[in-house]
Amino acid sequence: MKKIIYNFKKTIESYWNMNSNLNHCDLKFNVKKIIYYLDKGKIRVIFFSKKIIVNEWIKKAILIYFKIKKIKLIEFGSFKFYDKIPLKKNYNKINVRVVPTAIARYGSYISKNVILMPSYVNIGAFIGKESMIDTWATIGSCAQIGDRVHISGGVGIGGVLEPLQSYPVIIGNNAFIGSRCIIVEGVIVEDEAVLGANVVLTSSTKIIDVTNDKPLISKGLIPKRSVVIPGSYSKKFKSGTYYVPCALIIGKRKKSTDKKTSLNNVLRKYNISA
Repeated sequence: MKKIIYNFKKTIESYWNMNSNLNHCDLKFNVKKIIYYLDKGKIRVIFFSKKIIVNEWIKKAILIYFKIKKIKLIEFGSFKFYDKIPLKKNYNKINVRVVPTAIARYGSYISKNVILMPSYVNIGAFIGKESMIDTWATIGSCAQIGDRVHISGGVGIGGVLEPLQSYPVIIGNNAFIGSRCIIVEGVIVEDEAVLGANVVLTSSTKIIDVTNDKPLISKGLIPKRSVVIPGSYSKKFKSGTYYVPCALIIGKRKKSTDKKTSLNNVLRKYNISA
């Protein structure tokens, strides 16, 4: 498999800046194979080593895929779409429950025992086993969702194809993302974190740990088992002082083998709505 991946990467890098040759049969074959492997979970946009590595060449392959695919009518029963990228199918073979009007594009990976309520999953995304994508939630291109994650109703998980070196949004195992949260611009939410409703996280959002005598301010990363709620802080502008959104870490979720019980206790303890 390593040799196959090396050959894929070499081909994509060779043709990346050669738009005039995008119809070359060798390039088309390799790009389609890469998207197939993405769809089956054999490769991912990121891999974990001592640090998170972004596979830029896979993002390039997705962008080339958009260019070489022709727009056409896509029909699923009475539903009709007009697009370049087909939809995933054969969910019964991979034991994924899909409620009607849930949409996942071909090239996204949905693990076993995932539940998709009416929601949207874009190409390049990865959804770990036993996760729940609730109603009207959107999972952007290349976003990475771990195992047993609950993405609540109306959550927006940002996508990223360009710039190529940028991190996608990454949600760790057993995390809980409350209703109407927005997580974009490569923010990382580590394992077992709990986000209350309406938390907004961008790469520039201040994340303030208020559990100690002095606040600890960071950006871009929610640490493991953190319990987070939306907050605000005052900031001076020329026209006056206004309140700017931030995220407040107000506690830690305790370790437990029973994740569901632990989560319910956390929500009650900190009076957080889902």
